[in-house]
Amino acid sequence: MTFAPILPWPLIALAFLTLLGLTAWTLAPRGRNRAQRTWRPAALRSAAVVLLLLAALRPGWSGGQAQTGTADLDVFFVVDTSTSMAAEDYSGTNTRLSGVQEDVMTLAKELAGAKFSLITFDSKATVRMPLTQDATALRTAMATLQPQNSRYAKGSSVTGAAQLLKERLQAAQQQHPGRPALVFYAGDGENTSTEAPAPMDAGNVAGGAVLGYGTGQGGRMKESTTADAGYVRDKTTGTPQDAVSRIDEGQLRSIADQLHVPYAHRTGTAPASDMLSQARPSAITVGTQNGPGRIELYWLLALAAFLLAIHEPLRHFTALQALRPARQKEPS
Repeated sequence: MTFAPILPWPLIALAFLTLLGLTAWTLAPRGRNRAQRTWRPAALRSAAVVLLLLAALRPGWSGGQAQTGTADLDVFFVVDTSTSMAAEDYSGTNTRLSGVQEDVMTLAKELAGAKFSLITFDSKATVRMPLTQDATALRTAMATLQPQNSRYAKGSSVTGAAQLLKERLQAAQQQHPGRPALVFYAGDGENTSTEAPAPMDAGNVAGGAVLGYGTGQGGRMKESTTADAGYVRDKTTGTPQDAVSRIDEGQLRSIADQLHVPYAHRTGTAPASDMLSQARPSAITVGTQNGPGRIELYWLLALAAFLLAIHEPLRHFTALQALRPARQKEPS
């Protein structure tokens, strides 16, 4: 049997020790017949959590074959999440960020087996996901991305993530010297900061691309992602009207030149895989091969945990039924 834990071993061990402590505290007698009255529900809850922790270890047996991707490289996705990425001018009336989400996952599929990192920037830059081979984590991180609420927007630089990206690239090189790194920058090039954009450092960048979103005609932007949100208003004129954001391809091409990668205007009509051949250095090999398969057993533990946990709502339902007063019979 082998294990492929979804969480670090120390974290799982800490959770297990915490569970033991809470269970002991719950079962400790603090009154007459209290321990006898509460040991069963507490034991069932604890057993369910133990099973979930064991499921997190992802036990399994070797068997069969599986098609695996190989890509010996680090991939950094740098995504603009400023308010302008909510502009509705991508592939019709979709938001620009929706196009980024689609393209990033397409690239991740093409580069299966690589390590991925996600950096976002608006008023500030943030590492949303450190380097990992977990494509599911990347999918989750991308699915939850939202443009910055216009109420909190304080202006953003198109190279607001330059310093953070440089630090992450240097850290990756120190950990794995010589391992190629690809950078995919996705944004609309609209610079709303009062300061000039800082240059992007391409010192440790082996390839990638700058992906541009938006149109010259521009698009309106919702203030937030809530259903009743209105559009951002331009109040710089005497008659306020809906603000319009337009792509700045000049800024995007400048960033591409600084990173020494190609620029591609993304409109939703061409697959991201078309430009991947240009973005990938010749020294990087990506392919698929048949490798040893694995029979996963975690789902059995998760199912057992569910069966134990379902006792809890049933117990509360039974207790509530017992508290209901008996209905009096109506006179005939």
